Amino acid sequence: MPPRSSPTARQQRLGGELRKLREQSGMSAQQAAALLGVDRTRIPNIESGRFGISPERVRTLAFNYGCPDTALVDLLADIARERDRGWWEENRGLLPPALTDIAELEFHASELQSAVTTHIPGLLQTEEHARAVFDTAVPLLPEPDLEARLALRLRRQEVLDRDRPVPYEAVIHEAALRMQFGGPKVARDQLEHILAYSERDTVTVRVIPFAAGGFPGAGQSFTYVSAPVPQLDTVQLDSSHGSILLDADMQLRRYRGLLERLRGLALPTTDSRAFIRTIAQDL
Repeated sequence: MPPRSSPTARQQRLGGELRKLREQSGMSAQQAAALLGVDRTRIPNIESGRFGISPERVRTLAFNYGCPDTALVDLLADIARERDRGWWEENRGLLPPALTDIAELEFHASELQSAVTTHIPGLLQTEEHARAVFDTAVPLLPEPDLEARLALRLRRQEVLDRDRPVPYEAVIHEAALRMQFGGPKVARDQLEHILAYSERDTVTVRVIPFAAGGFPGAGQSFTYVSAPVPQLDTVQLDSSHGSILLDADMQLRRYRGLLERLRGLALPTTDSRAFIRTIAQDL
């Protein structure tokens, strides 16, 4: 397999998990290379995501590393097997890699959970709202970039609309609901859009009102991307410099705990819908 100049986050994660298994086994990269009958430099390149690996070789390494978790090994082999270029790959080279990596992670997720304080989650944004948000970028986005980002954001939402939608939970602070990107009509339509999605069996929306006071993680927005096995979960953080992906065990535990705290502060789902309706009626 030829080397990759820009491995995706998912390809890097496969390599990173293989590195973890090797290090836990106490085996050196040179010993792992000998198992596969390849040059010793191949293993570091596989573990960085620069080189691909076949599903069969993933299983060979996992067996010799002594990994007892068959579900994890099966999923790693599935990632190695992926050859089709997903729709998001059309944007590689046109948009920052982090944006396409997010689309890929969401597509393969078993569950998605977002906590946001100052903006509506991207998966629940209307086209008009999203355009208004992009219009506030500093410096202003060139028109082709804006349109490309908008198209990507809207297509990402297909994970909620496909035949087997990804279960999605959004914990949204009242501040985000009261932001009027695009003016009152766009804001009202956006709230009605959230309400419509919140009625779906696979979508849960909870609101943290101002009355809840201070809370942990205030000012931070993130999405917890659950994988079919918890070892491959990922946290995506929003920042002014772009998205950051976290997958260390301690980081994952921290954000799972943070989500629990935020749920405890949020209104029940029925009360959250009534709260959103009240805000929409005031616009």
